[in-house]
Amino acid sequence: MRPADRLFQIVLHLGRGRIVTAAALAEKLEVSERTIYRDIQDLMASGVPIDGEAGVGYRLHRGYQVPPMMFDQDELQALIFGAQVASRWGDHELAAAAERILDKIDAVLPENMRPQLKSQAVVVPEMAGYQSEQTTQCLGAVREAINDRRRLYVCYSDADEASTERIVWPLTLLYWGKTWLVGAWCELRQDFRNFRVDRIDEARTLTSAYPDEPGKRLDDYFVKAGGKS
Repeated sequence: MRPADRLFQIVLHLGRGRIVTAAALAEKLEVSERTIYRDIQDLMASGVPIDGEAGVGYRLHRGYQVPPMMFDQDELQALIFGAQVASRWGDHELAAAAERILDKIDAVLPENMRPQLKSQAVVVPEMAGYQSEQTTQCLGAVREAINDRRRLYVCYSDADEASTERIVWPLTLLYWGKTWLVGAWCELRQDFRNFRVDRIDEARTLTSAYPDEPGKRLDDYFVKAGGKS
């Protein structure tokens, strides 16, 4: 990591409102504590308002504005990859948001780094036919219901093509590569269920919000699934 990138990362870590020790920064950035002490002194000398001292920890003054965004090559590739996944496999609004993100990044990048936004070193190909327009529209409806905490009516076909109608409390969307799953509390089964978005024939957000009930929350879903909350 270049020294300038490391200084920027230190500012980001100190800007989260908590005291951070030099040891923690050194471990995170994979450098020695002596290097961190030197970097802190350089930042303070350049006018960055940092409180603290060696052996205790450091914290950035509240209200300090972090300098304009800077990215290294790996960070840019990660952003481009994520934007391409959203564009290829998300709903229309998510795809449009991904394009806006790239436009904003392009506006603040130094001139010499802008060509990397067009780089094809990492590519998520467009795969025609793998996600239908119906699936894309259902995905948007489900995501909207999750964001608004609204109950969702779905007409769903299972693996045997048996159709059922459900009202669910959508909690999360899980992307498995070519397949999206909705993790939800199902009112019919009174339990958590997963629904493949490409098997949802109709999705309609209802006007009523679902309650915040113990045992039916997102954390509970992941505990039952054996994942992380």
